[in-house]
Amino acid sequence: MKSIKPVIVAAAMFLAFSTQVVQAKTFKMALGDAQGGTQYAMGEKFAELFTAKTGGKHKISMFPNGQLGSEQDTINDASMGTLDFSVLAINNITPFSPTVGVLTLPYVIQSLDEAVTLTRGDVGKELIENTIRDSGVRIVGWAYSGFRVLTNSKKPVKTVEDLQGLVIRVPKNEIMIATYQAWGVNPTPMAWSETFTGLQQGVVHGQDNPYITNAAMKFYEVQKYITNIRYIFSLEPLVVSESVFQDQKPAVQKAILEAGHEATLFAEQYLRDTEDKIKVDLAAKGMEISDPADGEKEWIEKATTAVWPKYYDSIGGKEKLDHILQLLGR
Repeated sequence: MKSIKPVIVAAAMFLAFSTQVVQAKTFKMALGDAQGGTQYAMGEKFAELFTAKTGGKHKISMFPNGQLGSEQDTINDASMGTLDFSVLAINNITPFSPTVGVLTLPYVIQSLDEAVTLTRGDVGKELIENTIRDSGVRIVGWAYSGFRVLTNSKKPVKTVEDLQGLVIRVPKNEIMIATYQAWGVNPTPMAWSETFTGLQQGVVHGQDNPYITNAAMKFYEVQKYITNIRYIFSLEPLVVSESVFQDQKPAVQKAILEAGHEATLFAEQYLRDTEDKIKVDLAAKGMEISDPADGEKEWIEKATTAVWPKYYDSIGGKEKLDHILQLLGR
């Protein structure tokens, strides 16, 4: 009996260890942008926090630069439960959950502070619930990337008139397409994975993205001019497949939500700490930066007058937009 007892204890310990190994998981996270952008910084922070909060049991493997498909593909995959996490531009969620489009209407968000107010308040909570309902993914964190400034390879652009004749790449997003049309331009919808090559080959002359994305994607190699338009503040939600989330034990769900919240705070500070440095660096690399004429008045008037009314129904009614503007003191 004395010789059998240690064997039984050892077997029990091995079984317990084996069970822990089986339960441990490495989750996959897709990112549209390359390393160096806000998406990657936030994803990396989330992965670090999540692993720590699960006692090192669970880990996350990151797949940046569209390795797992386009951002809209990753929403489909997460909805079906074949992908765990994705960090993506909010405009790529809008086709699946139209009410989220209220945050991408031109000139609604006018500062980082306003973006924080909306995403981390009641408006954000409602949009999270809508996204779960509509697309089968849950927003658990927000990356803040700044305004989508306009870049091009041809000339300085300060007025809407200057924009005419330029071929501008946009994502396949109705609101963004409608905005450029309001400015008198028919933009070219183009997949993100094709954008650098399209700019390099002159298929398109320009595009818009935040400073941090322009730097991360090395657009300074194929673009010369930047215009500081403020028509969309780029939000990049971190989403988890709702079916994957529901399959986790309560402790793991708690770790996901807590890590998402803390990574959101990190992403906010990351933008505050890096954007001005990136502007200086892009100028040093030869990019010429200018502001729109007359405080962007013509750009704002044309976009808001033509675009907002088209999307009242899809965002949940004009009163939704009015409520948001009231929250922001406008």
